Amino acid sequence: MRAVIRRNKQLVCDEIEELTPGAGQVLVKTLACGICGSDLHALHHMEHMIETTRRASGGDGGAMGGGFDPTADTVFGHEFCAEILEHGPGTTGLLKPGTRVVSVPATITGTGVELLGYSNNLPGGFAERMILSEMMLLEVKNGLPTDQAALTEPFAVGAHAVAKARLDKDSVSLVIGCGPVGLAVIAGLKAKGHGPVIAADYSPRRRAAAEMLGADVVIDPASESPHARWEAFGVPTARAAQNMARMMGKTFGQPVVFECVGSPGILQHLIEASPAGSQIVVAGVCMETDKIEPAIAITKEIELTFVFGYSPEEFAHTLHQISEGVIDVSRVVTGKVGLSEVAQAFVTLGDPEAHVKILVEPGR
Repeated sequence: MRAVIRRNKQLVCDEIEELTPGAGQVLVKTLACGICGSDLHALHHMEHMIETTRRASGGDGGAMGGGFDPTADTVFGHEFCAEILEHGPGTTGLLKPGTRVVSVPATITGTGVELLGYSNNLPGGFAERMILSEMMLLEVKNGLPTDQAALTEPFAVGAHAVAKARLDKDSVSLVIGCGPVGLAVIAGLKAKGHGPVIAADYSPRRRAAAEMLGADVVIDPASESPHARWEAFGVPTARAAQNMARMMGKTFGQPVVFECVGSPGILQHLIEASPAGSQIVVAGVCMETDKIEPAIAITKEIELTFVFGYSPEEFAHTLHQISEGVIDVSRVVTGKVGLSEVAQAFVTLGDPEAHVKILVEPGR
Protein backbone atom coordinates (compact mmCIF):
# COMPACT_ATOMS: atom_id res chain seq x y z
CA MET A 1 0.00 0.00 0.00
CA ARG A 2 1.02 3.60 -0.52
CA ALA A 3 2.28 5.86 2.23
CA VAL A 4 4.32 9.02 2.75
CA ILE A 5 7.51 8.07 4.57
CA ARG A 6 9.98 10.26 6.43
CA ARG A 7 13.27 8.92 5.11
CA ASN A 8 16.60 10.72 5.50
CA LYS A 9 14.73 13.87 6.60
CA GLN A 10 12.75 13.89 3.36
CA LEU A 11 9.15 12.91 2.59
CA VAL A 12 8.92 10.10 0.07
CA CYS A 13 5.72 8.63 -1.35
CA ASP A 14 6.40 4.89 -1.62
CA GLU A 15 4.98 1.42 -1.10
CA ILE A 16 5.05 -0.20 2.34
CA GLU A 17 3.95 -3.64 3.52
CA GLU A 18 0.28 -4.47 3.85
CA LEU A 19 -1.09 -4.71 7.38
CA THR A 20 -2.80 -7.54 9.22
CA PRO A 21 -4.73 -6.79 12.42
CA GLY A 22 -3.66 -8.74 15.48
CA ALA A 23 -5.51 -9.58 18.68
CA GLY A 24 -7.82 -6.75 19.71
CA GLN A 25 -6.98 -4.72 16.62
CA VAL A 26 -8.82 -3.50 13.54
CA LEU A 27 -7.63 -2.66 10.06
CA VAL A 28 -8.91 0.71 8.90
CA LYS A 29 -8.81 2.79 5.73
CA THR A 30 -7.49 6.30 6.34
CA LEU A 31 -10.06 8.80 5.10
CA ALA A 32 -8.40 12.04 6.18
CA CYS A 33 -5.44 13.05 8.34
CA GLY A 34 -4.35 16.52 9.36
CA ILE A 35 -0.81 17.84 9.01
CA CYS A 36 0.25 18.98 12.48
CA GLY A 37 2.83 21.58 13.39
CA SER A 38 4.74 18.85 15.20
CA ASP A 39 4.95 16.96 11.89
CA LEU A 40 6.55 20.01 10.26
CA HIS A 41 9.12 20.21 13.05
CA ALA A 42 9.71 16.45 13.18
CA LEU A 43 10.56 16.28 9.48
CA HIS A 44 13.90 17.97 10.11
CA HIS A 45 14.31 17.68 13.89
CA MET A 46 12.88 14.28 14.86
CA GLU A 47 16.13 13.18 16.49
CA HIS A 48 16.14 16.19 18.81
CA MET A 49 12.45 15.72 19.63
CA ILE A 50 13.00 12.11 20.65
CA GLU A 51 16.07 13.01 22.69
CA THR A 52 14.16 15.61 24.70
CA THR A 53 11.28 13.15 25.17
CA ARG A 54 13.65 10.53 26.53
CA ARG A 55 15.25 13.04 28.89
CA ALA A 56 11.80 14.06 30.12
CA SER A 57 10.88 10.41 30.66
CA GLY A 58 13.93 9.50 32.70
CA GLY A 59 15.88 8.18 29.75
CA ASP A 60 13.57 5.39 28.60
CA GLY A 61 11.66 7.31 25.95
CA GLY A 62 8.36 7.12 27.80
CA ALA A 63 5.44 6.17 25.59
CA MET A 64 7.65 6.31 22.50
CA GLY A 65 9.74 3.51 23.94
CA GLY A 66 13.48 3.18 24.03
CA GLY A 67 13.37 1.10 20.85
CA PHE A 68 12.15 3.88 18.58
CA ASP A 69 14.79 4.87 16.04
CA PRO A 70 14.20 8.43 14.79
CA THR A 71 16.58 7.85 11.87
CA ALA A 72 14.55 4.90 10.53
CA ASP A 73 11.54 5.09 8.22
CA THR A 74 8.50 6.67 9.88
CA VAL A 75 5.01 7.36 8.53
CA PHE A 76 3.61 10.52 10.12
CA GLY A 77 -0.04 11.30 10.82
CA HIS A 78 -1.87 11.38 14.15
CA GLU A 79 -4.94 13.55 13.44
CA PHE A 80 -7.17 11.18 11.54
CA CYS A 81 -10.61 9.88 10.69
CA ALA A 82 -10.78 6.36 9.27
CA GLU A 83 -13.19 3.64 8.13
CA ILE A 84 -13.22 0.12 9.59
CA LEU A 85 -12.25 -2.55 7.06
CA GLU A 86 -11.53 -5.72 9.02
CA HIS A 87 -11.47 -6.99 12.60
CA GLY A 88 -8.62 -8.99 14.05
CA PRO A 89 -8.93 -11.98 16.39
CA GLY A 90 -10.35 -11.39 19.85
CA THR A 91 -12.39 -8.34 18.83
CA THR A 92 -16.08 -7.84 19.52
CA GLY A 93 -16.97 -6.43 16.13
CA LEU A 94 -19.37 -4.03 17.81
CA LEU A 95 -18.55 -1.38 15.23
CA LYS A 96 -19.13 -2.91 11.81
CA PRO A 97 -16.99 -2.56 8.68
CA GLY A 98 -17.80 0.72 6.98
CA THR A 99 -18.15 2.59 10.28
CA ARG A 100 -16.20 5.85 10.42
CA VAL A 101 -14.08 6.22 13.56
CA VAL A 102 -11.49 8.35 15.29
CA SER A 103 -9.05 7.27 17.96
CA VAL A 104 -6.37 8.50 20.26
CA PRO A 105 -3.31 7.88 18.04
CA ALA A 106 -1.92 4.93 19.95
CA THR A 107 -2.22 1.23 19.13
CA ILE A 108 -1.82 -1.53 21.70
CA THR A 109 0.36 -4.40 20.47
CA GLY A 110 1.70 -7.57 21.99
CA THR A 111 4.91 -5.77 22.97
CA GLY A 112 3.53 -2.43 24.18
CA VAL A 113 2.02 0.74 22.75
CA GLU A 114 2.88 2.23 19.39
CA LEU A 115 2.31 5.98 19.01
CA LEU A 116 0.94 6.40 15.51
CA GLY A 117 2.92 8.95 13.56
CA TYR A 118 5.98 8.29 15.73
CA SER A 119 6.52 4.58 15.25
CA ASN A 120 8.90 2.41 13.25
CA ASN A 121 6.47 -0.51 13.33
CA LEU A 122 3.04 0.88 12.45
CA PRO A 123 2.16 3.64 9.99
CA GLY A 124 0.29 6.77 10.94
CA GLY A 125 -2.40 8.49 8.92
CA PHE A 126 -0.23 9.42 5.94
CA ALA A 127 -0.83 5.87 4.74
CA GLU A 128 -3.75 4.27 2.94
CA ARG A 129 -4.44 1.96 5.87
CA MET A 130 -3.66 1.77 9.59
CA ILE A 131 -3.94 -0.62 12.52
CA LEU A 132 -5.98 0.66 15.47
CA SER A 133 -7.01 -0.85 18.80
CA GLU A 134 -10.70 -1.73 18.92
CA MET A 135 -11.07 -0.68 22.54
CA MET A 136 -9.96 2.86 21.69
CA LEU A 137 -12.26 3.48 18.72
CA LEU A 138 -14.88 6.22 18.83
CA GLU A 139 -17.66 6.18 16.26
CA VAL A 140 -18.22 9.33 14.23
CA LYS A 141 -21.91 10.13 14.65
CA ASN A 142 -24.53 12.73 13.72
CA GLY A 143 -23.45 12.72 10.10
CA LEU A 144 -20.34 14.67 11.08
CA PRO A 145 -18.25 15.25 7.94
CA THR A 146 -15.01 13.32 7.80
CA ASP A 147 -12.84 16.42 7.51
CA GLN A 148 -14.33 17.80 10.73
CA ALA A 149 -14.03 14.51 12.62
CA ALA A 150 -10.32 14.46 11.74
CA LEU A 151 -9.89 17.65 13.77
CA THR A 152 -10.79 15.90 17.04
CA GLU A 153 -7.15 15.31 17.99
CA PRO A 154 -5.80 18.86 17.57
CA PHE A 155 -8.82 20.42 19.25
CA ALA A 156 -8.46 18.01 22.18
CA VAL A 157 -5.05 19.61 22.73
CA GLY A 158 -6.79 22.95 23.23
CA ALA A 159 -9.38 21.41 25.55
CA HIS A 160 -6.58 20.04 27.74
CA ALA A 161 -4.83 23.41 27.95
CA VAL A 162 -8.09 25.07 29.00
CA ALA A 163 -8.72 22.35 31.58
CA LYS A 164 -5.35 23.11 33.19
CA ALA A 165 -6.10 26.83 33.47
CA ARG A 166 -7.34 28.28 36.78
CA LEU A 167 -10.20 30.15 35.14
CA ASP A 168 -12.98 31.73 37.17
CA LYS A 169 -16.29 33.20 36.02
CA ASP A 170 -14.73 36.65 35.54
CA SER A 171 -11.44 35.54 34.00
CA VAL A 172 -9.93 37.37 31.07
CA SER A 173 -7.88 35.17 28.73
CA LEU A 174 -5.16 36.18 26.30
CA VAL A 175 -4.12 33.72 23.59
CA ILE A 176 -0.69 34.46 22.10
CA GLY A 177 -0.35 32.81 18.70
CA CYS A 178 -3.32 31.74 16.56
CA GLY A 179 -1.88 28.75 14.77
CA PRO A 180 -3.63 25.38 15.20
CA VAL A 181 -2.87 25.19 18.94
CA GLY A 182 -4.02 28.73 19.64
CA LEU A 183 -7.19 28.21 17.62
CA ALA A 184 -7.94 25.04 19.56
CA VAL A 185 -7.47 26.92 22.84
CA ILE A 186 -9.85 29.67 21.70
CA ALA A 187 -12.44 27.07 20.74
CA GLY A 188 -11.98 25.30 24.09
CA LEU A 189 -12.42 28.53 26.02
CA LYS A 190 -15.60 29.51 24.19
CA ALA A 191 -17.00 25.97 24.42
CA LYS A 192 -16.80 26.28 28.22
CA GLY A 193 -18.40 29.72 28.18
CA HIS A 194 -15.31 31.72 29.06
CA GLY A 195 -14.76 35.27 27.93
CA PRO A 196 -13.58 37.77 27.11
CA VAL A 197 -10.93 36.06 25.03
CA ILE A 198 -8.22 38.24 23.49
CA ALA A 199 -6.27 36.68 20.62
CA ALA A 200 -3.04 37.99 19.13
CA ASP A 201 -1.13 37.02 16.00
CA TYR A 202 0.88 38.84 13.33
CA SER A 203 -0.84 36.87 10.54
CA PRO A 204 -4.05 38.38 9.12
CA ARG A 205 -5.27 34.94 8.08
CA ARG A 206 -4.74 33.51 11.55
CA ARG A 207 -6.42 36.52 13.16
CA ALA A 208 -9.44 35.94 10.91
CA ALA A 209 -9.51 32.29 11.96
CA ALA A 210 -9.34 33.31 15.63
CA GLU A 211 -12.35 35.56 15.16
CA MET A 212 -14.17 32.77 13.34
CA LEU A 213 -13.65 30.46 16.32
CA GLY A 214 -15.03 33.00 18.79
CA ALA A 215 -12.26 35.31 19.98
CA ASP A 216 -13.86 38.47 21.40
CA VAL A 217 -10.92 40.75 20.58
CA VAL A 218 -8.34 40.10 17.86
CA ILE A 219 -5.08 42.07 17.91
CA ASP A 220 -2.19 42.55 15.53
CA PRO A 221 0.87 42.82 17.81
CA ALA A 222 2.60 44.89 15.15
CA SER A 223 0.19 47.75 15.79
CA GLU A 224 -0.94 47.23 19.40
CA SER A 225 0.34 45.42 22.46
CA PRO A 226 -1.92 42.48 23.32
CA HIS A 227 -1.52 43.51 26.96
CA ALA A 228 -3.07 46.95 26.41
CA ARG A 229 -6.59 45.59 26.91
CA TRP A 230 -6.31 44.18 30.45
CA GLU A 231 -7.35 47.37 32.21
CA ALA A 232 -10.30 47.89 29.86
CA PHE A 233 -11.61 44.47 30.92
CA GLY A 234 -11.27 45.34 34.58
CA VAL A 235 -7.96 43.62 35.37
CA PRO A 236 -5.40 45.87 37.12
CA THR A 237 -1.96 44.98 35.84
CA ALA A 238 0.27 46.20 38.69
CA ARG A 239 0.45 44.48 42.08
CA ALA A 240 -0.14 47.79 43.91
CA ALA A 241 -3.27 48.54 41.88
CA GLN A 242 -4.58 45.04 42.50
CA ASN A 243 -4.05 45.40 46.26
CA MET A 244 -5.79 48.77 46.26
CA ALA A 245 -8.77 47.33 44.37
CA ARG A 246 -9.09 44.52 46.92
CA MET A 247 -8.90 46.95 49.85
CA MET A 248 -11.76 48.89 48.25
CA GLY A 249 -13.84 45.72 48.02
CA LYS A 250 -13.51 45.35 44.28
CA THR A 251 -13.01 42.01 42.53
CA PHE A 252 -11.50 41.13 39.18
CA GLY A 253 -11.08 37.96 37.19
CA GLN A 254 -8.00 35.78 37.15
CA PRO A 255 -5.82 36.79 34.17
CA VAL A 256 -4.74 33.76 32.17
CA VAL A 257 -2.31 33.89 29.26
CA PHE A 258 -2.01 30.96 26.84
CA GLU A 259 1.41 30.84 25.17
CA CYS A 260 0.82 29.06 21.84
CA VAL A 261 3.90 30.10 19.86
CA GLY A 262 6.79 28.05 21.25
CA SER A 263 9.65 30.34 20.25
CA PRO A 264 12.62 31.37 22.41
CA GLY A 265 12.07 34.65 24.24
CA ILE A 266 8.27 34.51 24.26
CA LEU A 267 8.04 33.18 27.81
CA GLN A 268 10.29 35.89 29.24
CA HIS A 269 8.35 38.57 27.38
CA LEU A 270 5.07 37.28 28.81
CA ILE A 271 6.47 37.17 32.34
CA GLU A 272 7.38 40.84 32.01
CA ALA A 273 4.25 42.03 30.20
CA SER A 274 1.44 40.01 31.83
CA PRO A 275 -0.50 41.34 34.84
CA ALA A 276 0.79 40.46 38.29
CA GLY A 277 -0.66 37.19 39.50
CA SER A 278 -1.20 35.87 35.96
CA GLN A 279 -1.20 32.21 35.13
CA ILE A 280 0.75 31.54 31.94
CA VAL A 281 -0.32 28.25 30.36
CA VAL A 282 2.49 27.12 28.08
CA ALA A 283 1.03 25.12 25.18
CA GLY A 284 3.55 26.15 22.53
CA VAL A 285 6.40 23.66 22.29
CA CYS A 286 9.76 25.42 22.23
CA MET A 287 12.38 22.88 21.19
CA GLU A 288 15.32 25.14 21.95
CA THR A 289 17.02 26.08 25.19
CA ASP A 290 15.38 29.26 26.49
CA LYS A 291 16.08 31.70 29.31
CA ILE A 292 13.83 33.42 31.84
CA GLU A 293 14.50 35.71 34.79
CA PRO A 294 12.85 34.01 37.78
CA ALA A 295 13.16 37.12 39.98
CA ILE A 296 10.65 38.96 37.82
CA ALA A 297 8.20 36.06 37.87
CA ILE A 298 8.64 35.75 41.64
CA THR A 299 8.07 39.43 42.29
CA LYS A 300 4.92 39.39 40.17
CA GLU A 301 3.84 35.97 41.51
CA ILE A 302 3.47 34.63 37.99
CA GLU A 303 2.37 31.01 37.74
CA LEU A 304 3.78 28.90 34.91
CA THR A 305 1.79 25.84 33.86
CA PHE A 306 3.18 23.59 31.14
CA VAL A 307 0.70 21.38 29.28
CA PHE A 308 0.99 18.50 26.84
CA GLY A 309 -1.48 16.31 24.96
CA TYR A 310 -4.86 15.39 26.44
CA SER A 311 -6.63 12.61 28.31
CA PRO A 312 -8.82 9.97 26.60
CA GLU A 313 -11.81 11.62 28.26
CA GLU A 314 -10.88 15.03 26.83
CA PHE A 315 -10.45 13.45 23.40
CA ALA A 316 -13.90 11.82 23.53
CA HIS A 317 -15.54 14.98 24.85
CA THR A 318 -13.97 17.03 22.06
CA LEU A 319 -15.44 14.69 19.43
CA HIS A 320 -18.84 15.08 21.12
CA GLN A 321 -18.57 18.87 21.14
CA ILE A 322 -17.61 18.98 17.46
CA SER A 323 -20.40 16.59 16.46
CA GLU A 324 -22.95 18.61 18.46
CA GLY A 325 -21.80 21.91 16.97
CA VAL A 326 -20.56 23.29 20.31
CA ILE A 327 -17.21 23.71 18.58
CA ASP A 328 -17.68 24.78 14.97
CA VAL A 329 -14.72 23.60 12.91
CA SER A 330 -16.54 23.75 9.58
CA ARG A 331 -14.21 26.41 8.16
CA VAL A 332 -10.91 25.35 9.70
CA VAL A 333 -9.76 23.09 6.87
CA THR A 334 -8.45 25.25 4.04
CA GLY A 335 -6.77 22.64 1.85
CA LYS A 336 -6.76 18.93 0.99
CA VAL A 337 -4.01 16.94 -0.70
CA GLY A 338 -3.32 13.42 -1.83
CA LEU A 339 -0.28 11.40 -0.78
CA SER A 340 1.79 12.57 -3.74
CA GLU A 341 1.23 16.20 -2.70
CA VAL A 342 2.18 15.93 0.98
CA ALA A 343 5.82 17.00 0.60
CA GLN A 344 4.77 20.23 -1.12
CA ALA A 345 2.06 20.80 1.51
CA PHE A 346 4.74 20.78 4.20
CA VAL A 347 6.50 23.59 2.33
CA THR A 348 3.27 25.51 1.81
CA LEU A 349 2.43 25.39 5.52
CA GLY A 350 5.61 27.32 6.24
CA ASP A 351 3.66 30.42 5.19
CA PRO A 352 0.97 31.27 7.79
CA GLU A 353 -0.98 33.19 5.14
CA ALA A 354 -1.31 30.15 2.89
CA HIS A 355 -3.48 27.84 5.00
CA VAL A 356 -5.06 27.28 8.39
CA LYS A 357 -5.20 23.47 8.17
CA ILE A 358 -4.37 21.01 5.40
CA LEU A 359 -5.77 17.48 5.40
CA VAL A 360 -4.15 14.51 3.71
CA GLU A 361 -6.65 12.24 1.94
CA PRO A 362 -4.78 9.05 0.99
CA GLY A 363 -7.56 7.98 -1.38
CA ARG A 364 -7.49 11.28 -3.24
